[in-house]
Amino acid sequence: MTNLACRSGCAACCIAPSISSPIVGMPNGKPAGVPCVALDEQLRCRLFGDERRPKVCGSLQPSIEMCGNEQQGRAYAITYLTRLELATS
Repeated sequence: MTNLACRSGCAACCIAPSISSPIVGMPNGKPAGVPCVALDEQLRCRLFGDERRPKVCGSLQPSIEMCGNEQQGRAYAITYLTRLELATS
């Protein structure tokens, strides 16, 4: 598995998976498929680098396996993470 930088404008990992821990603005966590309220207009995390950011968010690192390549784009990542969510819920 190869690590890479987050793709600008993707935010698949902030939309597709559920998050059970509280998030600023989402005290009960986040359901799968719902965009996190911490996303800004450019689909970037307002809590990145903030101690209030859930630990699970920092543990999910971009990779070719999860994010796909540039041609596959955001749709690939959403599909991959949605399938993973369904398989683990």
